[in-house]
Amino acid sequence: MSSTDHPHRPAWFDISTPDAPRARRFYQDLFGWPVNVLDANYALVGDDDGQPSGGIGQASPDSPYTGLVAYFPVDDVDTALTRAEQLGATCVLSPTDTPVSRIAVFTDPDGNHVGLVSR
Repeated sequence: MSSTDHPHRPAWFDISTPDAPRARRFYQDLFGWPVNVLDANYALVGDDDGQPSGGIGQASPDSPYTGLVAYFPVDDVDTALTRAEQLGATCVLSPTDTPVSRIAVFTDPDGNHVGLVSR
């Protein structure tokens, strides 16, 4: 199920929060992350070399989750999500295409949010 490039390392993270401007300030002050605000709902954060490694998003009342989600690379999001569900996971964000990838989020049997991403 894992991508052959980096099979055990997260490829991306998202922090979904009811107060994105506060979270952006907090993490920028804490870690010195550069923040690139894309719009009122989402900002990219990353290394000093300008490559984003994650994002901070504004959670709406109908958001599928809040909190931190690490996204792990897989070859096929739909196949990996099906396998996760067979192992006891529960889908909270169905496979969705973004401008640069396909993602999904599930909760593991202990309730932890885990993301899947394929580029």
